[in-house]
Amino acid sequence: MDYDTGDDTVFAHSDTLPWWLSAQGNYIFQWHPRFHAQYSGPNSFDHASEQAASEVTTLYMGLELSPTLEAVADFESAGGSGLSQTLGLAGFPNVDAVRNPSLGAEPYLARLWYRKVIALSDDTIRVERTPLSILTTLPARRLDIHVGEFDLVDFFDVNSVADDSHTQFMNWTVVNNGAYDYAADTRGYTWGAIIDYEDRAWGFRFAEALISKRPNGLTLQKNLQDAHSENYELEFRPGLIENRDTAIRLLAFTNFANMGDYHQAIDLFEAGKTPTPEIDDHRMQTTLKYGFGINAEQEFNEYFRGFARAGWNEGEHESFNYTEVNETVAFGGDVRGTLWNRPRDKFGVAFVGNGLSQRHRQYLALGGLGFLLGDGNLSYGPEKIMECYYNFPIPVHAGFYGAVDVQYIDNPGYNRARGPVVVPGMRLHVEL
Repeated sequence: MDYDTGDDTVFAHSDTLPWWLSAQGNYIFQWHPRFHAQYSGPNSFDHASEQAASEVTTLYMGLELSPTLEAVADFESAGGSGLSQTLGLAGFPNVDAVRNPSLGAEPYLARLWYRKVIALSDDTIRVERTPLSILTTLPARRLDIHVGEFDLVDFFDVNSVADDSHTQFMNWTVVNNGAYDYAADTRGYTWGAIIDYEDRAWGFRFAEALISKRPNGLTLQKNLQDAHSENYELEFRPGLIENRDTAIRLLAFTNFANMGDYHQAIDLFEAGKTPTPEIDDHRMQTTLKYGFGINAEQEFNEYFRGFARAGWNEGEHESFNYTEVNETVAFGGDVRGTLWNRPRDKFGVAFVGNGLSQRHRQYLALGGLGFLLGDGNLSYGPEKIMECYYNFPIPVHAGFYGAVDVQYIDNPGYNRARGPVVVPGMRLHVEL
């Protein structure tokens, strides 16, 4: 993620001490006016005017055990709520919102990992410290091994333009590939191992991770015979524009878990065995869900960058971990305030189109419920989103940032019978 360090934090952080200690707070307020809805269901985005606020605070700790070994331990608290109890939208407008409203704001362990660096070349590169890595000198060609608890999207599908709700976009399907149903508990974390080969112009990473026992669940399935996830990403860093960063990432994943099948759920309903299609009405079974993604970013000059993402998953088995998206396309960019003599300001805009598989559409149209969606019926249309934000430092002290954000969502929950809806928001971010 695009973390701010140095002069952008309340307290300065050393580049030489063998340990790291920092914290952040991210506070998001959102509101939407009443919007048109021909009908609503149990998991609908509320068409009446409403407001919600979320807060995420994180304590980052790191320890350099040797020049090639480090440990990270982060504690987090996530409180408040999202609009409509975080239901009714595939591209939900606040990535910080807790997807299980019954969870409180009690602190929990978010990350706990060891990283071992194996040198494969004698030449080295200098890198900046971040809350997630305090090593400053790395071999140009190396093997990184991470073992422990982590967020898969700290390593996969990263994008310096659209990746971080602290200073960038806020929508779920802008900051991540919506079709990447990555392994995680409801807070977004999992246990596993990552092997990452890095060279100057390219890299390849693989992760084996645990999946939750149930969709959007808090408990991970520890028996790998019943559930597991494999994640693959090939990254190229070609020099398309001289002295400007370029990255292209090709992603694939396979998830094996106790997932329901939309076709099976529909057949049981049509046979009169269930009152509505129920995706979780099945015997214990280990099924496969897989998908692919592409992610690109390009720096054009000292103040303008662009990004694009696209993703697809097979859509026959239930959405399990992240959100209810089977296909997605997103693109946009950001501009630094250098153009208007405010170099620390940033303006960004993004456009997203999300879609569902034929079976997933049919399941929702017959009254089925997913872990996020369910209007009781469906007049299908792709979910179309535009988001723009303006981020700026607050002059009271270094490390304080404000932002205004607005999102326009057409066909919320893929339903042409509802919406469109406009979601304005504000953000306060503090880097300690």
